[in-house]
Amino acid sequence: MIREGWYRRVIIDLIIWSIAALLCMVWRFAADKTSIGIYWAMFGVLAVLWVLVGMIVQVYRSYKETWFWQAFFALVADAGILIGLSWWILPKFSWGLSPNVAMWTILVVGAIETVVVLMEHYWKYATNMTVPAMQIEQRKDAVVTRPDEPRSTVSMRSIRQSVLSVTTEEDYQMLLEKARLDSRQTKAICDRNRFAFLQIPDYQYQTIVDLTLLNDAKGINRRFCIINQKLPDEGRYICCYRPQEYIKSKILAKYPPILNWVMYCFYFFRKRVLPRLMLTSRLYYDITKGRKRMLSKTEVLGRLYYCGFEVDEIVPMGHIEYVFAHRHSQPYPQEQIKVYGPLIKLPRVCKNKEIKYFYKMRTMHPYAEYIQKYVFDARGGMDISDKSNDDWRITTWGKFLRKYWLDELPMLINWFKRDVKLVGVRPISKTMFDTYPEWLQDKRTKTKPGLIPPFYIDHPDTFEELFASEDKYLTEYLEHPFRTDVKYFFLTMRSILTRKTHSA
Repeated sequence: MIREGWYRRVIIDLIIWSIAALLCMVWRFAADKTSIGIYWAMFGVLAVLWVLVGMIVQVYRSYKETWFWQAFFALVADAGILIGLSWWILPKFSWGLSPNVAMWTILVVGAIETVVVLMEHYWKYATNMTVPAMQIEQRKDAVVTRPDEPRSTVSMRSIRQSVLSVTTEEDYQMLLEKARLDSRQTKAICDRNRFAFLQIPDYQYQTIVDLTLLNDAKGINRRFCIINQKLPDEGRYICCYRPQEYIKSKILAKYPPILNWVMYCFYFFRKRVLPRLMLTSRLYYDITKGRKRMLSKTEVLGRLYYCGFEVDEIVPMGHIEYVFAHRHSQPYPQEQIKVYGPLIKLPRVCKNKEIKYFYKMRTMHPYAEYIQKYVFDARGGMDISDKSNDDWRITTWGKFLRKYWLDELPMLINWFKRDVKLVGVRPISKTMFDTYPEWLQDKRTKTKPGLIPPFYIDHPDTFEELFASEDKYLTEYLEHPFRTDVKYFFLTMRSILTRKTHSA
């Protein structure tokens, strides 16, 4: 059956036929100087026949509704029928052309068509996520139902053997003390499959200890959401993972200099980049089943906050880190799949307090946005550049991008969209905007933000100096807009060239 949009496929076929005709004529002309007009006449007839036969054998069915092999065999049938027609039709006319020319042209077209169909069906495979978004059930206040009683000696012996089968005696003693493994309100479980947690009765345990390394766990977010629903209010959850930093140091120590960085870059690309790209994400997880992931501290903590937990403590034990968290709230609305590409959009407060999204290169680990407050609190608050002091969420390449302003190049998209002007106070997050005094908030939102802020001229060290720097610019700008922006533009250029100013 011919589906809507079939004409686009016909146009693509005709373009492919033109390319194949040119290739075959270039090859043929090396030995045969026959008029080009004769060749084009033949190719035109064959192209029309290709389309007509293709409609009969249903080549133009939507690729979204067919399997690759269905489309492939339709192409083979189309090419086979056309080759047979060429051998029968061409000798009956006085074109003086060999059927071999037609045959090779059809084979070239079929090969190109096969590649196109293969790409179309791979796109269908890569972008068709069959797992539906998880529905989060709303619930009322819940308290633990199991009494807080000590476990029997036999029960403790069994738990100890189970824990030691996946970890060490030192880890067991730490969990015994901090997770209260000797209480009947604590449930220890080690199962890679998240569905094992569905068997736990709701609100029965105050603490759930997950002894499966998150690096090997299947469906981490869904795992966390299921546990969130099983725990009572303020219930505790303990999980563990192998940090990315440990894997990095192990690879660098294993190989000689230079080669070790080559091996690490290859490993990083395979374990961190491919799982994040839209066209390779599904294929990667279908092959690996989610095993041996590279997980950063930022991602693990961010996923926990995304799924309704708050982190209480992180306990490093050798090459494994244990994260102690408690249930704080309902999880965020779960997306079908959360893909983190190199380009991100960040909400910023603009003119008239309107929130607009600004493009930047990603410089932080995935899920970093969900632990902003946690990092700010742990590091003594944010600095005047709207960033945390010593922010460990920033990746190694992110520090390089920030140093040379490369992360801000995508903001040129916002400039073309006229969300910002060239010079002006920089667009800031709502969290940062709320730290400003009200009088400066009002003054700030009377004009568009800019790509080049006065920050890079005055180099303020405190919030008071930052406020004074922006107030000075805004006062001048509101009186003489054009003259002020020209002045600040050249002052910024001088600051960059003479003082080597760079992005924070």
